[in-house]
Amino acid sequence: MSPVHPPLARDYAALDDATLVAWIRHGDRDAFRQLMRRCNQRLFRVARGVVNDDDEAEDVVQEAYVRAYEKIDGFRGEASLLTWLTRIVLNAAYARLRQRRATVDVAQIEAAQQDERVVAFPSRFGHEDPAAAATRAQIRVLVERAIDKLPEPFRIVFILREIEECTVEETAAALGLREETVKTRLHRARRQLRAALHDTLATTLADAFPFLGSRCERMTDEVLRRLDPSPAEPSRSHLPDSPPAI
Repeated sequence: MSPVHPPLARDYAALDDATLVAWIRHGDRDAFRQLMRRCNQRLFRVARGVVNDDDEAEDVVQEAYVRAYEKIDGFRGEASLLTWLTRIVLNAAYARLRQRRATVDVAQIEAAQQDERVVAFPSRFGHEDPAAAATRAQIRVLVERAIDKLPEPFRIVFILREIEECTVEETAAALGLREETVKTRLHRARRQLRAALHDTLATTLADAFPFLGSRCERMTDEVLRRLDPSPAEPSRSHLPDSPPAI
């Protein structure tokens, strides 16, 4: 396919998938750019869920896009475009896993297991004050690490269902699974995550809602201010030297 440049500017963001595909088949690179922007997040998360590495996930998605562009004439619309792309990404990711397992040694496996990098899922909560944002970031890191430790079949289902909010039907179609299998794996993923997060968070609960620092001092000062004697009350100099007997 040779690139074409449309004579008039198009609002690619407003085009539906079928129209984008039609323009891509005519070699319109801008249409393909819009398609990638539309699908990047899910496809990266899917690849990341399989290969468990940020950089490698990017490579997988890029490789999958190249394949998709070359095979765009083979898209028949029997599934959604995103589902079709997801399958290509999964095939590339699993191929990468097979290659990795055939070449890595024990030391590399141990190093990968100790890797603490996480995928930064975008926050849905908008603008927050710095303290709230920092707390949420810490919680997100705990959750992401727990997801990383899930077995891959459970992890990919969890990412599609809970993070990407795909339906059971969409997830089953993308992964080539029965819907009951999707439900079972999601249930097991949730159960393992609950157990993992409980163990992690149990050690930090004692530090929850700390009442130290400026807030403590501010409230202490306020209470003492309220207790300052009024003109009708005795001043501190008239108080006895020792506490009264109880």
